[in-house]
Amino acid sequence: MNIIFMGTPEFALPTLKALHQSSHTVLSVITQPDKPKGRGQKLLVSPIKQFALDFNLPVLQPKTVNDPEFIHTLNQNQPDFIIVVAFGQILSETFLKIPKQFCINLHSSLLPKYRGAAPIHRSILNGDTRTGVTSMIMDKGMDTGDILLMQETPIHKSDNAQTLHDTLSEMGGNLVLETLVRLEKNTLLPTPQNNNLATYAPKLKKEEGLVRWEKNANTLFNQVRGLTPWPGSYTLLNKKRLRILKAQVTEGTLDDQPGQIARVTDIGIEVGTGQDRLVLTELQPEGKKSMSAKSFLAGHKIERGTLFDSNPTSHQL
Repeated sequence: MNIIFMGTPEFALPTLKALHQSSHTVLSVITQPDKPKGRGQKLLVSPIKQFALDFNLPVLQPKTVNDPEFIHTLNQNQPDFIIVVAFGQILSETFLKIPKQFCINLHSSLLPKYRGAAPIHRSILNGDTRTGVTSMIMDKGMDTGDILLMQETPIHKSDNAQTLHDTLSEMGGNLVLETLVRLEKNTLLPTPQNNNLATYAPKLKKEEGLVRWEKNANTLFNQVRGLTPWPGSYTLLNKKRLRILKAQVTEGTLDDQPGQIARVTDIGIEVGTGQDRLVLTELQPEGKKSMSAKSFLAGHKIERGTLFDSNPTSHQL
């Protein structure tokens, strides 16, 4: 079948690779315009564009895909399907009518749960034990189209947003191919979503990274995992930001105070919370590289009873 692919970040790459290696024809690859980054404002090429260039696939980078002239150009290609994976622009109803069949979106949750911008992070933040990927028919709503296929996977305690992202990304490529196979054989029946079961995953904000020690340790453990690598979880020590990269949960005592160091062990720094203790095992001091808690303690005098600050007004976000 003739396919137009739309995507921009790393998450979309396994799907484009799978399509390129399949029997389908990728007519063109649409990705976001190059963006300046860093002090030198050098134009950054998206992972999707780089792959397309490496394998001589036609690349299109319109400022808006909803431009009438651009839509007219795509209509002339007469694609059977348009595959959309984390592209980064809202598609108009006119655009959605371009393919002979329909536009297919790959979404990184088990819809209708976690519609929206940050489904991977929110699933971990909420302490979910399972998630997955969904292929669906795109409509004018936000992740509201009929479901084509789903694949489920567990969320492990060792997962953070990056590792789960990588798992779902690879699963997504296989799911899209399976979706196309089933559609070609006419053995796939689209299923409407139950809007009553819908939940939303809003875009992450930097201020969500501040650790509120009055919360229970399990909630904070999920925060550390769900916000790694971005925006990251942090606390304040002597008015300096201390990022928490890895943590564990251990049982606390009635004497524990939220934010207060209860004990220092070979494993890490045990800090009191609203319930139980959060054990800090990997940290990143402000302006420094990441390090184990043991290495951090070797260079910082930390004693039992030291209090971490969780007052956002004491440090500029």
